[in-house]
Amino acid sequence: MNFLTISYLSEGNERQQSAYQTLVTHQILEKLEAYAPILTGTIPIRIDIENSDLDIICHWKDQQEFLATLTNLFNSEKEFQIGTQADNSVICNFKLDNFEIEVFGQNIPTQQQNAYRHMLIEHQILQEKGEDFRLKIVELKRKGYKTEPAFAKLLDLIGNPYQALLDLHH
Repeated sequence: MNFLTISYLSEGNERQQSAYQTLVTHQILEKLEAYAPILTGTIPIRIDIENSDLDIICHWKDQQEFLATLTNLFNSEKEFQIGTQADNSVICNFKLDNFEIEVFGQNIPTQQQNAYRHMLIEHQILQEKGEDFRLKIVELKRKGYKTEPAFAKLLDLIGNPYQALLDLHH
């Protein structure tokens, strides 16, 4: 599965097709092209729930320039918010069509960021474990679990679920 392009969404389930339409219509990935954007999270791997957002990770080299670009591109969208975290990552949220969109940026190439690495590992596990496992993950998410803790619970992983998933597949 090539997650570096969103074309797979156009052949996916209803929610994936809707996400594809939103991203293409508003040219979100094209607008972020300079930052090597990748759609990550639950929608690409079909473990999303009703309020799951579209997570787009980006690689910035100049944080201030990235903040200014996001603000210029998206500040007129509904519920626009932007900020930085203690680790210097940037988070920008807004609503478009029926989706909340979260743009997450770090000074780390996107294919090396944990969000992308987690998604690839989770996708592989879902392929191996099958549909019943996928439905159990979705059920845990509906009960309030975040994605990585849900996987850790079903796989009996010990310790920090985010690190434990990465440790499964170096």
